[in-house]
Amino acid sequence: MLFERFEDTGLSQYSYAVGCPAAGTIAIVDPRRDVDAYIDFAEHHGVEIRYVLETHIHADFASGARELGERTGAELYLSRFDADERYEVAFDHQTLDHGDSIEMGSVKLTALHTPGHTPEHLSYLVFDMARSNDTPQIMLSGDFVFVGSVGRPDLLGEDAKLGLAKQMFHSIRDGLKGLPSGLEVHPGHGAGSMCGAGMSARPLSTLGFERVANPYLDPNLTEQRFVEQLLASSPPFPPYYRRMKELNSAGPPTLKRLDAIEPLPPERFQSLAQNGHVVVDVRDHEAFGRSHVPDAFGISVGQGLSTWAAWAVPYDTPLLLVVANPAWIEGAVHALARVGLDDVRGYLDGGMEVWAEAGFHAETLPQISVSDLSDRLASGNGPVLLDVRSDEEWDAGHVAGATHIMVGYLADRLDEIPVGEDGLAVMCRTSYRSTVAASILQRSGFADVTKVRGGISAWIGAGLPTTTH
Repeated sequence: MLFERFEDTGLSQYSYAVGCPAAGTIAIVDPRRDVDAYIDFAEHHGVEIRYVLETHIHADFASGARELGERTGAELYLSRFDADERYEVAFDHQTLDHGDSIEMGSVKLTALHTPGHTPEHLSYLVFDMARSNDTPQIMLSGDFVFVGSVGRPDLLGEDAKLGLAKQMFHSIRDGLKGLPSGLEVHPGHGAGSMCGAGMSARPLSTLGFERVANPYLDPNLTEQRFVEQLLASSPPFPPYYRRMKELNSAGPPTLKRLDAIEPLPPERFQSLAQNGHVVVDVRDHEAFGRSHVPDAFGISVGQGLSTWAAWAVPYDTPLLLVVANPAWIEGAVHALARVGLDDVRGYLDGGMEVWAEAGFHAETLPQISVSDLSDRLASGNGPVLLDVRSDEEWDAGHVAGATHIMVGYLADRLDEIPVGEDGLAVMCRTSYRSTVAASILQRSGFADVTKVRGGISAWIGAGLPTTTH
């Protein structure tokens, strides 16, 4: 059996290749939007991608299933249980029912209907029939069972979440019954994803371990207690999840070719930026702080770009990039496309150096050290301190007197930010999210915004006090 996991670290998302090398055939399960990695993998191993499967209609990333099918000629197999649901796949595909199987030489995939995260959710049991015809070796569990957790049940809104939580309880009780403890569990996400709470950083587990360690697989839980526990643990709900569900139901369009993204001289770049195009600056936070295009989002390329762009950047709007090196374009474009931000029109040719040479105005984002911040707060003349970390981070310890708004909700809660005569200082754990937050504030017209250098980590490292109250 040929088996491979592909990881998108930014979204903590896993996709899989599984198949039979002797038969020259593989399937790809839950592909991300930029599908070249799967095509390259198949070419390297001398196999054909014949099937593309999805566990469910995804909410956190734009699916590459439709595009991979179109580019390879593979058959696209999706759940039949989306029929008449709120989100229903609108493009051509084959359907899989509970118990249906796909065979590739000595490898068989069998679909299990495991609703709870979504109504249509399927998990896949993988059989290596050269070893055993009746004992599965692997479960591709999607957003059903994670390592240490299960999928959140609130993607369809408040009215549906109670029913989905109950379905999750019965999927666990009935769907996992009789499966061997040695079964490897390979989920759709790892730690960092908001598709469930309390996931482990380990990318795989066994069903036996999860039966012991996963609190949601506790056989002593009643349905009522399970539902209460699951609903109480859901992470913050990213508003972009609804857009992703709609996009993936309709079918994301073909990914734009990289050579269609133009290098733009500063005059053209400024004209577009002033006429409806949104600027995303993907340089590091230090470079953004020194100089950036007015009203740019500061979201550095790397693991966080997909996630925070999805939270912050408006959809259905043409985008422009500022990069430190044109070699970054491909990574940035793919990271944005993975969350449905497809319409990148161009990038600033020559970067901020050429912008400055052309005489265009640039904004800065000053920094304040934790020692200076502490002194100013103690004097009573300090800035308003805004902590943009998660609820869990805030609850674990924060600076007394700070205002807390998680960065993803910032644009919708600007009226909750106190405005003082001494400006506004933004803090996260280190510097990444505070740069995102500060750029949102600057775009929204806040003046005298600074960033706390090193964030709460530097504050604690300097021996300065925190509180949990």
